[in-house]
Amino acid sequence: MRDNPVKQALQAGRHVFGAMVFEFFSPGLPQLCRNAGAEFILYDMEHTGLSFETLKVQCALCRGLNLVPMARVPRGEYHFLARALDVGALGVMVPMVGTREEAERIVACTRYPPHGRRGAAFGFAHDDYEGGEVAAKISALHERTLVIAQIETSEGLANVEAIAAVPGVDALWIGHFDLTNFLGIPGEFRHPKYLAAVDRVLAACAASGKTPAFLATDDAWARDYAAKGFRLMAYGIDPSLYQEALRHGLDILRGAAR
Repeated sequence: MRDNPVKQALQAGRHVFGAMVFEFFSPGLPQLCRNAGAEFILYDMEHTGLSFETLKVQCALCRGLNLVPMARVPRGEYHFLARALDVGALGVMVPMVGTREEAERIVACTRYPPHGRRGAAFGFAHDDYEGGEVAAKISALHERTLVIAQIETSEGLANVEAIAAVPGVDALWIGHFDLTNFLGIPGEFRHPKYLAAVDRVLAACAASGKTPAFLATDDAWARDYAAKGFRLMAYGIDPSLYQEALRHGLDILRGAAR
């Protein structure tokens, strides 16, 4: 059974950096991300229409690269969580987690009985089609599966301390755009209400020994949130990265042609 070096690093208090992918689910993507130094890829299924079949292929392409595939599922329901893990994701991120009870149900979907309700299927993608003793596999899967709860609603913020305290929740990831929307300050990332919310999430993580996580969409955000203490971070949004790099190159060409 493969382990999860991202989860191990976070448990040791280290930083982990990677990519969040929304658009370019191409065969070469995992190798490109690894060549760039990414330690994980977080595939978005909430906003992109990404299918489980495509996710399964992408997870397979991460094998042998020392690159951890994870998935943001559309919602914290069993059929999303269990399937993402079964096709090979080593971690799951769940949007709009609002209560402790919801967080507990999410964790239960990622664990086998008696600790949860995940259905058993072995010798498939998630265990690399290997044989082996089932109890040992279950223990290894529980140990490696990373569970990330997104705090991005006013309800989730109000209950963030209780969510962070749930055993099996490994990280709290701030969904910054949605959080400002729910706070009634859409896109105002310097607003005192938003900054206070960020501090509250950090404090909840510190109190429960959980990892604060964030998507930095540019250099300033990356420096700022790393300095705040976020340890699990993705950089950039793939369509924007490509678009900005291409625009830069085209501007150079146009300038050189004058």
